Amino acid sequence: MQKIAYDCDVLVIGGGIVGLSTAYAITRAAPGTRVTVLEKEQGPARHQTGRNSGVVHSGIYYRPGSLKARYAVRGAAEMVKFCTEYGIDHAVTGKLIVATERAELPRLHALVQRGRENGIPVRELGPAQIAEYEPEVRGLAAIHVGTTGICDFVAVARQLAESSGAEIHYGADVLRIDRRPSLGVAVRTGDGTVVRARVLVNCAGLHCDEVARLTGDDPGMRIVPFRGEYYTLARPELVHGLVYPVPDPAFPFLGVHLTRGIDRSVHIGPNAVPALAREGYGWGTVRPRELGATLAWPGTWRIARQHWRYGAGELRRSVSKGAFTQAVRRLLPAVTEDDLRPAAAGVRAQAVLRDGTLVDDFLIREGARTVHVLNAPSPAATASLPIGREVARRALAALADT
Repeated sequence: MQKIAYDCDVLVIGGGIVGLSTAYAITRAAPGTRVTVLEKEQGPARHQTGRNSGVVHSGIYYRPGSLKARYAVRGAAEMVKFCTEYGIDHAVTGKLIVATERAELPRLHALVQRGRENGIPVRELGPAQIAEYEPEVRGLAAIHVGTTGICDFVAVARQLAESSGAEIHYGADVLRIDRRPSLGVAVRTGDGTVVRARVLVNCAGLHCDEVARLTGDDPGMRIVPFRGEYYTLARPELVHGLVYPVPDPAFPFLGVHLTRGIDRSVHIGPNAVPALAREGYGWGTVRPRELGATLAWPGTWRIARQHWRYGAGELRRSVSKGAFTQAVRRLLPAVTEDDLRPAAAGVRAQAVLRDGTLVDDFLIREGARTVHVLNAPSPAATASLPIGREVARRALAALADT
């Protein structure tokens, strides 16, 4: 057998919270395992991890028994414990999910039942009780979810990186991957460096499908990027905590919500509009190759045909601050257009199947000497510790077979 000088045992591509949690879990489960992380940015958590609402989700929305439900419920408790252990800013605030129209009441009641099935304590509220939590919020009914919280996910990612003991290379853009089942993987980065490993873990987020194809594996899906735009509330005293609308179960998006963060500012958003690049944080960012790949995927057009009305509303709120304000006023009538100040946007890496199905659960697939995390949008930050352990388990099993 050919003798290979491996640079590490497991090579993780992607320095977001899922990739770093995976590295952390591997070294915890198998001390002495050499782990290297390649991250193309100059620091960790620059994309989905660092551009979300900072909410530690309870798990109430997700189908009982799904990975999202199991890992979010477990992950929320573990995230609070992790933050406590390392002195990372966090708070268990609880949140309100508010019905503002009669048509939403059956969906709200369904969430109560789903919460109970997922083992989440839920309190049902009438209009007067809503005002006890949030005096400026109006609704017909609401539920209070006590286990929801907020934290600094970027600080969590940094701590995972430090505690993992992994060798982390920033500014390491992956250009080529040579995967040979009998030997391992060799990855060439933009500066010409080659890293050889026995097993590769793909946690590349917005680029995970492209990395999967570089290894020679067919991911069976494509990432279709959706930008989520945010505003900051100029009068943060209007909102005490976290306030969400009742989501439409046909979509993986939770709707425009109000989030008082760790820094005490109140973020409003996100909406969900197609991004014109994988990292398209504004309408001015267009990458023709990436946009062409999105448009060439049959699932993209099936989504468009099926959900064009929903998409038109989201686009309108993107280009019209007045329309966005009107959406917010359903929950918070006192808000005015002048209260909304633009904030940094995020992009959701949404996996879409060929038939147009929006993948609604975490998706982890394996190939020869590879483990691919192919769908890990929200609540992946909340669930990152359990996700990391599951990916680590698969990576170590693949390592044992080498």
